Amino acid sequence: MFDPIVNPRFTIDKTSKVATAGSCFAQHISRQIQRIGFHYFITEKGSELPEAERTKRNFGVFSARYGNIYTARQLLQLFEEVFEGRVPLEKAWLRKDGRFVDPYRPQIEPDGYETAEAVAEARRRHLAAVRSAFVDSDVLVFTLGLTEAWRSKADGSIFPLAPGVTAGSFDPDQHEFINLTLDNVNDDLSLFLKKLKAVNPQVKVLLTVSPVPLVATYENRSVLVSTTYSKSVLRVAAEQMLSRFGWVDYFPSYEIITGSYAGGLYYEDDYREVNHLGVAHVMRCFVRHYVSQPAEASARKVEMLPPPVAEFQDVVCEEREIEMLRP
Repeated sequence: MFDPIVNPRFTIDKTSKVATAGSCFAQHISRQIQRIGFHYFITEKGSELPEAERTKRNFGVFSARYGNIYTARQLLQLFEEVFEGRVPLEKAWLRKDGRFVDPYRPQIEPDGYETAEAVAEARRRHLAAVRSAFVDSDVLVFTLGLTEAWRSKADGSIFPLAPGVTAGSFDPDQHEFINLTLDNVNDDLSLFLKKLKAVNPQVKVLLTVSPVPLVATYENRSVLVSTTYSKSVLRVAAEQMLSRFGWVDYFPSYEIITGSYAGGLYYEDDYREVNHLGVAHVMRCFVRHYVSQPAEASARKVEMLPPPVAEFQDVVCEEREIEMLRP
């Protein structure tokens, strides 16, 4: 088995509270962590709801119900909202069906909210759960996904999806497209890590880069070129964090999936989504190197996992909404 991991900086055991955040691919990691019996740390559980309702409303997809956090800028702004009183100007977006959504996690509640006030109340509860995910976790796995984003001109807030795609409306006087540079990502990620360590001195961070290519680009060029730029920036930024922080490590899921040795076999027929074979390979490497005793039993369990085909069709991804708009 191809295994590019050398000298991991830390290991985790089954009592370690492992939190996740990031892009669509991070959802595969969180599901597999649960599957092999780790302590996947969920602070927003929806325990009072029936299981079907929890699934429908995206509880447990990540440690808190923040939806996909594609950029380090999003992650930093979320931290500042939780711990430093940052108040985004846009509070709620109206959908065409008259329901409201949270602009910073527009797909987290499929049925939306009845009022803008209900959005605000749900966000207040959400931020309390995010605080616990940051403060109480032992390991945070963050998957970097994109450099392209949409931003409020008024306060700089980053949205996971452009205004007007699923809710709200795009106003060129209020919103703008940005494509983050390497310096941007380095600054955002470094600042987040410093702030996280200040509130959670014991935390360790495992960075990954999503191997999922962009489904579309706003730049006037091929989406393949934009994908290469984005992933290159994110991969270099992750490397820079390793040189700055001894408690941060990089897990090469990106290299495992995209390496030429794999011949593209780790992608679904759309050449974009990672299939169960690819995720199983990633998790075998993860267990081999990052799990403390007994790694052998956990590794065998990963080998024996049945292909979770339906599970791989249920990944929550805002980018798919862009694809749905294509003629």
